[in-house]
Amino acid sequence: MKCPFCSHDDTAVVDTRLSDEADVVRRRRKCNACDKRFTTYERAEIQLPQVVKKNGLRTEFSRAKLRASLELALRKRPVSIESVDAAVADIEERLRSAGEREVSTQQLGELVMRELKKLDKVAYIRFASVYRNFEDVDAFSKAIREVSPTPRKK
Repeated sequence: MKCPFCSHDDTAVVDTRLSDEADVVRRRRKCNACDKRFTTYERAEIQLPQVVKKNGLRTEFSRAKLRASLELALRKRPVSIESVDAAVADIEERLRSAGEREVSTQQLGELVMRELKKLDKVAYIRFASVYRNFEDVDAFSKAIREVSPTPRKK
């Protein structure tokens, strides 16, 4: 590691610590030439696929946009922040494990709907009504029937 003060190539690691979440390594370093100390942070670089929009444009995957979509559908619904975090993490893990370099907005939308269906049925219907662009009441009714519990026979 090059020293940020004198640009000397020879530095030594003096101390290494993990962050509280154990996802970042903090290293205290000392330059062997000028004796100054500095801190570096190391984290795994994980490539998520590019998102291919309906018009063919490609954009970087955005965790913030994914979270915002979930939060919009879940607005004023009794779902914890921890549950939203878990849903975002689950979607990201599915994308990583798929190993694809690109994912369509349609595939991403289906992953979001799957998570919303588990979290909150009303949020699922909200998202589905916009995402699937329901043209008539029948399509909307069909989506509601998907999440409605089947009535028990007496």
